[in-house]
Amino acid sequence: MKSRPVFIGIVAGLIAVGLLMLYLRRVEQEASGGRKVQVLVALETIPRGTPITEAMLGTRDLPIAYVDDRVVRVTEKEKIVGLKATSAVPIQQSLVWNDVMAAKDDQRALSALVQPGNRATPIRVQITDVLTLVHPGDFIDILCVCGDARESTVLLQRVLVLATGTDTSSAVHGKEGGSQRATVLTVSASLQESQLLAVAMEKGKLSAIVRNPNDQRITEAPADISPAALTDASRRLAIQSPRRKATTPTGPTELKEERRR
Repeated sequence: MKSRPVFIGIVAGLIAVGLLMLYLRRVEQEASGGRKVQVLVALETIPRGTPITEAMLGTRDLPIAYVDDRVVRVTEKEKIVGLKATSAVPIQQSLVWNDVMAAKDDQRALSALVQPGNRATPIRVQITDVLTLVHPGDFIDILCVCGDARESTVLLQRVLVLATGTDTSSAVHGKEGGSQRATVLTVSASLQESQLLAVAMEKGKLSAIVRNPNDQRITEAPADISPAALTDASRRLAIQSPRRKATTPTGPTELKEERRR
């Protein structure tokens, strides 16, 4: 009879230890970002325009807290093989849906180009109606001059262009193709980003500025620019200062176009 309380005490102790270990494991997982998710990474540098093959892809375990809808999971591997890289993907970098586009350069269904979780959003932009310098597959930043103050606001950065007018081809129009007349750009944006763009088009005018496809940088909380910056010397100098501090070429700079494959 005396051994029964001892046995119960040992069992209770083991249960307590087990629960403590489970709790500590859960705390450790939460502190490290949660359970692991397998995502695809580049085993080698993938140049822009190169079709992605299975040999180029590897896997990596990432905490779920650091994985959003743009990251390509291992379970989606079959969907990405054969697609072309829209920008150079460095070695060991996780692949995101913004990095790829359909393999063919002819006209494609717009719905097939939209990354999972995003929407194809048409926008009216204040640039020349002849959009010969902007092509599907390019990345742009979108500005809005809106409100009573007519301030320039950065709405979105590094947005993928899906179509110019009715053209979804990523091929550059040369002399043979002529000029592609368009009044809208169609971009890939999330649902809430699409709402923001819709409101901005009602309240003001949008401008699109093209960026290098390999430039992954996002400027955190860029300040709005008011019309006063045009006439206020101190405000204008504050905007110009970063450019003044940059290294200035001593002679002409040769601009080389990146070869599209």
